[in-house]
Amino acid sequence: MNGEIKVLLEKTTRMNFLFDFYQALLTEKQRSYMELYYLDDHSLGEIAESYDVSRQAVYDNIRRTEAMLEEYEDKLRLLEKFQQRQRILKELTDAIEDESAAKEARLALIEQIRESD
Repeated sequence: MNGEIKVLLEKTTRMNFLFDFYQALLTEKQRSYMELYYLDDHSLGEIAESYDVSRQAVYDNIRRTEAMLEEYEDKLRLLEKFQQRQRILKELTDAIEDESAAKEARLALIEQIRESD
């Protein structure tokens, strides 16, 4: 896969996660632009036409909203905590499926989940 495409997909995935966690903190217009752009895959031009604004206005709003979402994540760390819990749960699942894994290792993973909140 082309490196640029991979980076774009990673950014899109990250923005979708951040949007899921923090959308309640956004204005209606911000939510709408982000949904159309990231979830529904509309172009800037299509969004601009729908709202009767310039393409640049849509672009600026989306970039500001992305920055806001990153700021929320820097402060609240909801995505980071979610990803940490997902990693620990996978390790726990693997440890449970591996019957030779020590009971102490499983309990340590459970404790990590408790501490992550």
